[in-house]
Amino acid sequence: MTALAASSTLYPSAKISSGRVELVNMRQRSLLLAKWRVLWVLGLFALIALIALLRIAILGLFQDAPGARSMADALLPPRGEIVDRNGVPLARAFPAYSLWFNPKALGDGPALVKTPREVAAELVRIFPDEDFGKLVTRLSSGQPGYLRRRILPEDANKIHLLGEPALEFPRENERYYPQGSMAAHILGFVAADGHGRIGMEQVYDQRLNDPARRGEPAVLSIDTRVQGALEDELSKGMSESLAKGAAGIVLDVDTGEILALASLPSFNPNLIDQAGAANIFNRVTNQVYELGSTFKPLTIAAAIDAGTVTDLARRYQSDRPIAIGGFQIHDSHSFGASLNVPEALIHSSNIVTAQVADELGAARLNAVMRSLGFNERPYIELPAKGFPLWPRGDWSRITTMTVSYGHGIAVTPLHLASAYATMVNGGIWRPATLEKIEPGKAPAGRRVFKASTSARMRQLLRMIVDLGTGRKANAPGYRVGGKTGSAEKPGVGGYRKSSLVATFAAVFPMDRPRYVIIAMLDEPQGTAATSGQRTAAWNTAPIIARVVPRIGPLLGIMPDDTRGIDISDLAPLVGSGEGE
Repeated sequence: MTALAASSTLYPSAKISSGRVELVNMRQRSLLLAKWRVLWVLGLFALIALIALLRIAILGLFQDAPGARSMADALLPPRGEIVDRNGVPLARAFPAYSLWFNPKALGDGPALVKTPREVAAELVRIFPDEDFGKLVTRLSSGQPGYLRRRILPEDANKIHLLGEPALEFPRENERYYPQGSMAAHILGFVAADGHGRIGMEQVYDQRLNDPARRGEPAVLSIDTRVQGALEDELSKGMSESLAKGAAGIVLDVDTGEILALASLPSFNPNLIDQAGAANIFNRVTNQVYELGSTFKPLTIAAAIDAGTVTDLARRYQSDRPIAIGGFQIHDSHSFGASLNVPEALIHSSNIVTAQVADELGAARLNAVMRSLGFNERPYIELPAKGFPLWPRGDWSRITTMTVSYGHGIAVTPLHLASAYATMVNGGIWRPATLEKIEPGKAPAGRRVFKASTSARMRQLLRMIVDLGTGRKANAPGYRVGGKTGSAEKPGVGGYRKSSLVATFAAVFPMDRPRYVIIAMLDEPQGTAATSGQRTAAWNTAPIIARVVPRIGPLLGIMPDDTRGIDISDLAPLVGSGEGE
């Protein structure tokens, strides 16, 4: 027996131990190999991720290079979204089908398998709103073109089953407005060339089509809830008074942000047909009006600010028209022998307001109106902005008097909204905007009135609604203030007594003004709903009374009958009477 054999025989455990060591070593080698494989896989993934990050960085740095953004563009919408201040979509892009007529689909032979009349009849079954005769003419012409834009996928399937190769349904990117006609004059629309027309679609056109910014929505200042309430109540007021049009705006007095802007009748930006195209004109920003007695508080504010009105108890004659320059300034009816300033506002006296303006003087009234922007186009992003009818040169005495109560000067409702915001917010004018302003970022603006003047005007505006011509605008618990305005429209040979512009300029809540609301009706008629009256006290004031309770809670303003603005020092000065 050899020594090795003897050793194995004598010590069998040594052989077993050696095998176990071998097995452990094999396991360690396997684990090490597995770890290396995992590291290689992780390294490969890291390399791929690094390449992707570098690619994204290159696309960001060299986005204008030919073809550099092809991958990024595929992941982005063809045109950026527009949303309201709360992120609610107002305009977005989506893929859709269209119906296209291609008469060369079958080569040089007949354009259609069936006759044009047969095909037209089949199409009318799918689209009952289509005109059979026009379709027959179109299919018989042999001219290629759209038969219908934006069709549903199920309609495309029905057309496919007709077996007509000439009827094609290419897939295209369309602009869609999920809120329909809501805020149409703010948004505008996108034309067939892919570019915006009117509204913020035009203002933001380059930005919305910029691939670098398509994933970033354009945020507007408007609130769709407020917009819907304003449009609804204006539509009701327009219907009740048989008016030819209406306009309205809700404006933040501290920032200039527009929360709602409506011009009626409106249009549907999803379908710009002939009827819709006729309503594209924006009455809020592009049409100028003589807004009548809504100017009277501005005149009184200018006189208080200048110090020509210091004693509100002082009385002015009011029972005789003012004869000047061959004209007469008179009131709708007599309010007695004399009125003080609070009574003149409550009863809306032209005679007293003209006397106040006469004492103030042309230069000072002119300067205030300029500071309010009444001599310039309104400040707003929208492209359509009307130029005011501004009395040129040095104002004569009669011009000063008539401007004081809103005649002889024509501005847009947006001008008026910004002026009222200035009058109640402490005296600071700020430009109106349709872009959302972050907290603390409001523009500094410019001072027009002293803070003390603004405080006094808040009292007077509240008195007009509490005791005067604006009583039908009152909304319990919301402390509404404001002023009526009913102005005859100018025409050939003078003013047309049968055609009025009725306006109410409101602010709420008057103890801490937050929002201005303008409601205007163009040529309202006296109806049973307005007690046969055509003036603002009977038709636009009730619109305010309905709008405020609808939007107040949405904006964090709850009705509170325990709060109010102190008018105890002015109340004893006021008698009774009625105005416009």
